[in-house]
Amino acid sequence: MKEIKTLTTGSVSRNLFCFALPLLLANLLQSFYSVVDMVVVGNLVGETGLAAISNASSISFIINSICIGVTMGGTVLTARYQGANDRQARGETVRTLFKISLWASFAVTAAALAVYRPVLQAMNVPAEAMEDACGYMRVISFGTVFVFGYNAACSVLKGLGDSRSPLGFVAAAAAVNIVLDLALVGPFHMGTVGAAYATVFSQAVSCFLALLHLKRKTAVFDVSIQGRREGSGCLKELLRIGLPTAIQMVVVNLSYLLVTGMLNQFGVAVAAASGIGLKINTFAGMPCWAVGQAVTAMAGQNMGAGDLPRVRRTVKTGLRLNLLVTLAAVLTVQLFAGPLVALFEPENREVIRDGILYLRICCGINSLVYAAMYTFDSFAIGAGSAGIAMGNALLDAVFVRIPVSWILAFCLDLGAPGIYIGQAVSPILPAAAGFWYWKRGAWASRRPEMKGAEKEGRF
Repeated sequence: MKEIKTLTTGSVSRNLFCFALPLLLANLLQSFYSVVDMVVVGNLVGETGLAAISNASSISFIINSICIGVTMGGTVLTARYQGANDRQARGETVRTLFKISLWASFAVTAAALAVYRPVLQAMNVPAEAMEDACGYMRVISFGTVFVFGYNAACSVLKGLGDSRSPLGFVAAAAAVNIVLDLALVGPFHMGTVGAAYATVFSQAVSCFLALLHLKRKTAVFDVSIQGRREGSGCLKELLRIGLPTAIQMVVVNLSYLLVTGMLNQFGVAVAAASGIGLKINTFAGMPCWAVGQAVTAMAGQNMGAGDLPRVRRTVKTGLRLNLLVTLAAVLTVQLFAGPLVALFEPENREVIRDGILYLRICCGINSLVYAAMYTFDSFAIGAGSAGIAMGNALLDAVFVRIPVSWILAFCLDLGAPGIYIGQAVSPILPAAAGFWYWKRGAWASRRPEMKGAEKEGRF
């Protein structure tokens, strides 16, 4: 398969850039699912629909983060065995990953259906937006299996060095999503529920295309049954990386859910504005996430190949690239904050004003600190130390974002701006901790065992 390439040779900066660019475009397109929902609903339903989707999205982000986190082990182990040239272990990794993903999708779907209404109530969702938010989440919950399937397939492809194929899957799904959003929310008058149906159907399209491509265009399934006796060890490794990563992402998104609950206490306009601001801020963070995913894949392959100096160069190059692209994104948002917010709610001046304030505080210098934090966390995951990234997530969300936001907003009576400031300062300590872990170098002694590769004399 020509898209699959080794990340263990050649220019580090060129490999990182070429690997990250398709991921960035795919992430941007994938975000169209929720952004198009909000734009269409905001223009056709109004601020009540916006508040409903903003709150429901906080829960759906948690679902997505579980999917991404659980399947992240697939990227790391596939990259590791790709770097070690161990086809047998790589094939066992893929088989085990899809089994985990299938069962996890059933569990997450059942949990989401059971808790979404109590969670929305605990978030103090405005009464006029509650039923729309519940209807949206009910439909989204049933699409979880497609999110798991898509992320499992793409995690394998990224571990193999293929970041281009997911772009095609998401492009097709985004086109479907836009058409269905306009049709279901508009002429069919289905409101926010129509937007949810459009999202789930689009997720199904991307999942089907990713699985079909992986089956037809790669050889990861074409290995003998001999390695199945090692399945329990593979399962353990996938969970050792995937579970801390999932916890990391869930903790971060739970903190945003709690922040959303705090903001809901200041009325529908603030709830809608902060939802818009978070969405725009998410777009600004897309380049950072793409570079981070590239760092994870490259670090994983080079750890597998035993090239520790190249791992160090990967982190240094990834950090420089991440700071550069994040700076460009922040400057763009700051220059066009007003027009960007108005895309979602063109007529409500209060929502536009509050949305601009959110961006002024939450998408500035703090975004550069976040870029550094995410680079070091991505490296730690790729090096097999997902627990470090999980610890940083707890430091970010539990020890800084939530308590600082609460103190500033309610104890010092700063209101919603206090919550924005709490979010802005949250990545400082985790970024410092991540840098310390990388600089200290203890990760270098955690070089993974490659029993199958060692037997074949590959090291």
